[in-house]
Amino acid sequence: MELTSKQRAYLKTLSGKIEPIFQIGKASLTPAMTESISDALEKRELVKISVLKNCFDDPRELADMAAERTHSAVVQVIGKRFILYRPSKKNPKIELPLAAKPQP
Repeated sequence: MELTSKQRAYLKTLSGKIEPIFQIGKASLTPAMTESISDALEKRELVKISVLKNCFDDPRELADMAAERTHSAVVQVIGKRFILYRPSKKNPKIELPLAAKPQP
């Protein structure tokens, strides 16, 4: 799933109000954690995740891995936190700005 810079900026604005609901520790990204993140994305569409100091994996790599496993998009990675977005299949709440059409 690819986001335009306009859509990414909009999602960053929305994510400023939310707190991290998951913490990835030294066990890294387990299948159970991936399942929980996927469930949360279905309910909330936008999820902020924190990487603890005892996790030796790079937050950017973890964000990419989590996005790939949950079929979502990485909105932003800042320090030890990252934000994922995936539209809900049953009840979409967030309406993204439309992507600009390329000029001929």
